[in-house]
Amino acid sequence: MSTPGEYYRSFPPVSKTYGVACLMTTAAFYLDLYNPENIALFYDDVFKRFQIWRLITNFFFLGPFSFPFAFRLIIIAKYGVSLERGPFDQRTADFVWMLFFGALSLLGMAAVPVLWSPFMGVSLVFMIVYIWGREFPNARISIYGLVSLKGFYLPWAMLALDLIFGNPLKPDILGIVAGHIYYFLTVLHPLAGGKYVFKTPRFVHKLVAFWGEGKQLNSPFQSDPSAGVAFRGRSYRLSGGGATGGSPAATTGEQQQGNAAEGIAFRGRSYRLDTHTNAST
Repeated sequence: MSTPGEYYRSFPPVSKTYGVACLMTTAAFYLDLYNPENIALFYDDVFKRFQIWRLITNFFFLGPFSFPFAFRLIIIAKYGVSLERGPFDQRTADFVWMLFFGALSLLGMAAVPVLWSPFMGVSLVFMIVYIWGREFPNARISIYGLVSLKGFYLPWAMLALDLIFGNPLKPDILGIVAGHIYYFLTVLHPLAGGKYVFKTPRFVHKLVAFWGEGKQLNSPFQSDPSAGVAFRGRSYRLSGGGATGGSPAATTGEQQQGNAAEGIAFRGRSYRLDTHTNAST
């Protein structure tokens, strides 16, 4: 049986970080460490008083401790993790960009007074639900053990539950809209023959590489400068024998050992490119 620490470390980095940040934000609120109005989304304070942190912090407050709050954390832990381990496996930067784009879309919608909300985190969480439903349309899910349905209908079932429980529907609808915009640009439009132009920006790749968590295939940046580099340690000449700074015999053993352990691009024995040595020797 795994320990709590091992269970915590088993979660993928992005969903884990976002879920813990939301939990700590609400816990700090109950400890009277801040006033929620200081992190809420007020565009007057953003543009007139340059309180730009409000554009970010409003996404981390999911409400006070309650059943809806716990349910939203469960959504992150279940469906966010499922996305990060499934369609976004080894695509950490793409998953971060999905959340970034969702946040930007929600901020744009919140600029319309009738769509504004002081905290857009609930909408961002519902966006995760919508994208999960599109990525796993045939997955069988059970709601409170009473109703079984396909994953495609999950966001609509949750929307109906919020209606029954008397919760506001606007955050859910905004999350659906943001999720559909992302899914249309990344999946539906390219499948319909459109050109795929919605690539993850380089600054997101660089941010994830600097963070050092997760993994992104074909990333233009390395998350760890000392790992996964084509040439590492001693340098080897392509047109000559031996290594810089060591004897040939020593470097041959070091090269074979390093190749097995570090994933250097050139594996096995090294051969001079300017000689006619037979590869079978």
